[in-house]
Amino acid sequence: MPQTFDEDTMLHWRVVLVGVFCCCIKTGVTWSRTKALFPASSRPKRGVPPVANPTFYNSFSDVHLLYEILLTGTHFEDSGAFLVDDAELASLRKTRSLDIICDEIIPKKLTDIYRLISNLSNHTSFLHQDDFERTLLTLVYTVHQVARFSEHQRDRWAESFVSLYKAIKKDLMLIN
Repeated sequence: MPQTFDEDTMLHWRVVLVGVFCCCIKTGVTWSRTKALFPASSRPKRGVPPVANPTFYNSFSDVHLLYEILLTGTHFEDSGAFLVDDAELASLRKTRSLDIICDEIIPKKLTDIYRLISNLSNHTSFLHQDDFERTLLTLVYTVHQVARFSEHQRDRWAESFVSLYKAIKKDLMLIN
């Protein structure tokens, strides 16, 4: 004998299905948006232990530590490797996650940075914490490149610096 559902039961099931459908859409949109800004964060490198989603700061003390690291001195080698000049700061466990972000996730090629700038210009909402952090570290990388290259290359890196600065400023100026 076929089982029949009353209208209330059907309405409940429809609400549940619409809720699940909306949740799946929101999750898919959020996932594709964050992965589009920094695609290297979803591709593990060979020989590097996988890290779920490395971020540097989780508290104000981490922000102060990042400021101290940047203030005492950092540089990028020609290969793109990130180095902290102060030995004591470089030995901290927290600095290792900064190394992973700078070495593996932030874009190093000018074309990749232009792609990031383009994606940021199309971004209409607040950046996630990890995207903001990575954009800021990409800005730091471009400053190092401006100082390193000759006039023609320097102008291109300076343009990317200004564009990244504008993207960060836009994110900070957004109103709920």
